[in-house]
Amino acid sequence: MNNIKKMIRYYKPYKGMFAADMFFAFLSSAITLVIPLIARYILYDVVNFDKSRADYILVRLAFLTLFLLIIEFFCNYFMGFYGHMVGAHMEYDMRSEIFSHYQKLSFTFFDNQKVGQLLSRVTSDLFDICELLHHGPEDLLISIVKLLGTSIILIFINTKLALITLIFIPIMCVVAIYFNSKMKKAFKRNRDKIAEVNETIEDSLSGIRVVKSFANEDVEKEKFRKGNQSFVDAKKISYKYFASYNSLLTFFVSLLTVVVVFVGSYLIFHDSMNKTDLITFFLYLANLTDPIKKLIAFTESFQNGYAGFTRFNEILSITPDIKDKENAISIDKLDGNINYNNVSFLYENDSERVLNNINLEVNAGDYIAIVGESGVGKTTLLSLLPRFYDVDSGSITIDGYDIRDLKLDDLRRQIGIVQQDVYLFAGTIFENIKYGNMDATYNDVINAAKLANAHEFITSFEDGYDTNIGQRGVKLSGGQKQRLSIARVFLKNPPILILDEATSSLDNKSEKIIQNSLEELSKGRTTFVIAHRLSTIHNAQKIVVLTNNGIVEIGNHEELIKKDGVYKKLYDLQFRYGETND
Repeated sequence: MNNIKKMIRYYKPYKGMFAADMFFAFLSSAITLVIPLIARYILYDVVNFDKSRADYILVRLAFLTLFLLIIEFFCNYFMGFYGHMVGAHMEYDMRSEIFSHYQKLSFTFFDNQKVGQLLSRVTSDLFDICELLHHGPEDLLISIVKLLGTSIILIFINTKLALITLIFIPIMCVVAIYFNSKMKKAFKRNRDKIAEVNETIEDSLSGIRVVKSFANEDVEKEKFRKGNQSFVDAKKISYKYFASYNSLLTFFVSLLTVVVVFVGSYLIFHDSMNKTDLITFFLYLANLTDPIKKLIAFTESFQNGYAGFTRFNEILSITPDIKDKENAISIDKLDGNINYNNVSFLYENDSERVLNNINLEVNAGDYIAIVGESGVGKTTLLSLLPRFYDVDSGSITIDGYDIRDLKLDDLRRQIGIVQQDVYLFAGTIFENIKYGNMDATYNDVINAAKLANAHEFITSFEDGYDTNIGQRGVKLSGGQKQRLSIARVFLKNPPILILDEATSSLDNKSEKIIQNSLEELSKGRTTFVIAHRLSTIHNAQKIVVLTNNGIVEIGNHEELIKKDGVYKKLYDLQFRYGETND
């Protein structure tokens, strides 16, 4: 019931149009009830008039019927177009709401979700929900008006036959209630299974180059086959219930027709009914059985839509764990003095802390390198700074402000990030660079590209900055993509910079170009570098050595080499295997 109330609130912005849709649905149903009465009047009375009077009445009734049919046409047109548009607008609102909510959720949420599952809530789930929100009330109103109206008229025509006929209605209702509960679970299972299929498709297509490089097309097809078969199996159960439900109700509808024939004939033989009333009964049978068939269709729509809304609402009910405080501080510009104070952090569902009591002081403009073996928390340490995750204990301050007291948007505008795994959006080079500052001009974008050593390769393309780079920038090399990501940060112009192993996957030539770009980018900014190759951080003012026990060493390259500790061992290990450029 709570979900039903939540669904109803989406009608509020369109209550006028929705009310009009319901009015025309009622009017159309009423016209359907009136037309058989006109036929009954003709068979009962008009046929007994003299010819001239009968012709006059028939012409008037013909025009009246035509007028009613024209009104019914406009009613159906309104419901078919404007009624559907109400559903489309509600679908737009709901899609906007859930997409906006996705943007509010933290990395913790996305770490535990599959993209295909999230995508299905924005596509197939919403379509089913809005089909229900539009057709549901309309179909219910039409069904109720026709059922009640037909029942009253049939009782007026012949009470005995009407009561016998109406006995079937509660029987059909009992059947509907029983199978409703069965189908509700089945259709919920269908939603979950199709979401899993979507996730498999998204995962396979996103990694299509990896799939082909390992010649594992058959592996992917088998994974998809299993998921697809699982969906078919779930559908099989739901259709089994639906087929039983549909068949039973269709059987009762057919049985109802047979009962009217035999009982009506019996009543005629015993002078309790006349042929005209029996014909009228048959004319109204469609008005009695059509609403029942419509309710059959509504049942599937309701199960699909309600199951979809339940899944939709599950997402909306998730409260963002990282958000602005009520009185969050707005700030335009930070200098970049950063302090980690006894910071500890534990990933959700992990049993051991990744970081424990970390203390680190960084002055504005410092160039800080973070080194250590894989898995010790280097990326995690810096992911806490823009509040991609929140500390479990301790605090992080920038210029004396606890970052949890700052507005999230303001905080993240102060921090630029260049990662090893560059994500570029489908679109043009210009659009991807401009993403760093949506208010930037064309010249601003070009200047940023020049600073990132990207202008030369960009202008070598036929379409220059308007070159379409494909999904995730597949038409570019690794070095080219990295330079675009650096240009994006140049355009953002933040006082704090995070370089997360930004050159580790590049060849030597590309690395040198990127390294020059990064050195230019880091000038005058508080810069954190997660280094894979220790030879790239000789000039760092501070090198922070992180292990599973926390920060064990801090100093510049020469100091740490003399110290002959963890850093010296890491450096010697790389030198031994030829991984330095010395």
